[in-house]
Amino acid sequence: MIKSNSHKSSEKIAKKRFGQNFLKDESVLYKIIESMPKDELPVVEIGPGLGDLTRHLVEIKDVTAYEVDRELCEHLRKKFAASLENGKLKLHCGDVLDHWKRESLADGGYHLVANLPYYIATNIILRALKDPNCKSMLVMVQKEVAEKFSAKPKEKQFCALSVLAQSCAEVHICFDVPPEAFVPAPKVMSSVLQIQKWDSLDDPGFEDFLRVAFTQPRKRLAKNLSAAFDKKDVEKALSTLGLASSVRPHEVETSLYHHLNNILQGDIDGRKKEREPGKSTQKQRRER
Repeated sequence: MIKSNSHKSSEKIAKKRFGQNFLKDESVLYKIIESMPKDELPVVEIGPGLGDLTRHLVEIKDVTAYEVDRELCEHLRKKFAASLENGKLKLHCGDVLDHWKRESLADGGYHLVANLPYYIATNIILRALKDPNCKSMLVMVQKEVAEKFSAKPKEKQFCALSVLAQSCAEVHICFDVPPEAFVPAPKVMSSVLQIQKWDSLDDPGFEDFLRVAFTQPRKRLAKNLSAAFDKKDVEKALSTLGLASSVRPHEVETSLYHHLNNILQGDIDGRKKEREPGKSTQKQRRER
């Protein structure tokens, strides 16, 4: 059990602008470690904070950590001086999104294991889904976010994030973590989300298509798509895939979204239709 003065110290260190809530419950830390992939790949940790999870990670893996808070970087340099010296830990101070301007956070395969700040969790997960060297994620996030990434079709939480993640990975919630496991305690429940990738996202056009498809999640899918595509093309595409004209966005399987996108973008059976230079099938971009 962490002593009360340690809790008070952590509360003073935490900064709202960085969304800092330090995980202090040792039983949860051990559960995270037990849930990690059992292989030789190194770990990337984003937002190590006070280093409570880092302490366990460096015992079993080579770790590269990214911390935006300069004060915490100094704390981590002192706390992990030996690990930094022997190469078990590499510490980068600064915004991880600046480091991620290149294709990957690491030169080879890695697993992302982290207690992610709520305010950037979704962005981090999407970046990792696109990073070809990221092989899996085991991340603490707000439960609502975890439910969106892991939701199945016909569940109310099923959304564009669900489709994107499940287009390239197996996704499930490992366990929930209550607010009292953190210092300071957040106002929401958290979850540990596991994402085991088999591929990486590499089609920005598909992301744009999903934004249109889920513009109004509880409206008819046909209505949403008709804002960007010809209404008759949309009706024909839905009919081709055996989907009712009344179907809602959250009721459609992930694989069918890929088929819909291919049909409406003119990529039928994997072969792009010839288009005039600068023209598109999207209603707002064509002048006919």
